Amino acid sequence: MTAAPPHVQRLVDVHELPVGTVATAFVAVRSIRHGLSRSGDGYYDLVVTDATAKLAGKIWGDTRAYKEATVADPPGDPATAVKPGAIVKLLFTVASYRDALQLTVTRIRVVDQDDPCQPEAIWGPGWELVEGLRCETLVFDIETVPAIDLGAVPEAVTKAVSRAAERNDGDAGKVMSLSPYYGKVVSLAFGDADTDTDTVTTLVVPPQGREQDPLPDGVRAMTEAELLRSFWHLADAAELVVSFNGRGFDVPFLVTRSLILGVPARVDLVSSPFSLRPHLDLYRVLGHGRSSLGGASLDVICWALGVESPKGELDGSMVAPTYARGDIEAIAAYNAADVRATAAVFRHLREHLLPFRNDW
Repeated sequence: MTAAPPHVQRLVDVHELPVGTVATAFVAVRSIRHGLSRSGDGYYDLVVTDATAKLAGKIWGDTRAYKEATVADPPGDPATAVKPGAIVKLLFTVASYRDALQLTVTRIRVVDQDDPCQPEAIWGPGWELVEGLRCETLVFDIETVPAIDLGAVPEAVTKAVSRAAERNDGDAGKVMSLSPYYGKVVSLAFGDADTDTDTVTTLVVPPQGREQDPLPDGVRAMTEAELLRSFWHLADAAELVVSFNGRGFDVPFLVTRSLILGVPARVDLVSSPFSLRPHLDLYRVLGHGRSSLGGASLDVICWALGVESPKGELDGSMVAPTYARGDIEAIAAYNAADVRATAAVFRHLREHLLPFRNDW
């Protein structure tokens, strides 16, 4: 009797297996793409992940896995379809392609209720915070406020803030809000530009004393660490992440705050600064920061494109004092309006500009 292949509990441990090892694993399908070889044979390229690692895989057309990836059983049953976001069980052989680890998949099926598969092992801690909120085209924006008491930090920190404030009209609060070392994220709004354009969810960190207060529909209270975990799960699951100046501010701020709070930054949104995927920064697509066009706010761009502006009673300079007096609802509404405007600008560019770019 042939022994059953070993089961890999963590995808990161595949790196320790010799090439040619046959094993099984529970993973999530991050992407799956059909292609044709030079001889005309079909295959699938896929990317799979769990809480510990992300790996590439290949399904060849002459394997049982090729049919399993192609045809749901019964036909048309979405519960058994292998698609992005599905949790599957793989039978694979450890292989190497161009000096990079690759899984040659010979069996693949969507897990069922009898499989000993724990969601946290697939998605990692915090997945339940945004369960059911996955966005294919994730549009997001953050709001930040000061996080430190200058009277309770080392003198070197106080001096650093003071020096920076001297270059910013003496506004120490602004300096702290714009630095992940002195500030924190108190609101993160997001939505899916491919679905209901008016539906925006906002994750907020309530001010002290308001942690248990009821909040409007679509607003969820949590700690900053939970907010960060939620963002990285959403970004990792998205096909595309869209921001307005996210490369210049939002993502570096989120990365550094995650580092400080010990939260894994699960997806790279800062490398290849002029790439359109996986992070599309509309501010850069419009040429700002690398041309003679000059900077323009989201309000100005909305006005120029005929898109409804997010401008209201609140603006960025008012977020910190609004938070200080406990009005997290106003900040959430302001944050959500920016996301709706960013999504509208994205759709305008997707219609009139992006299809004609070679890198889209």
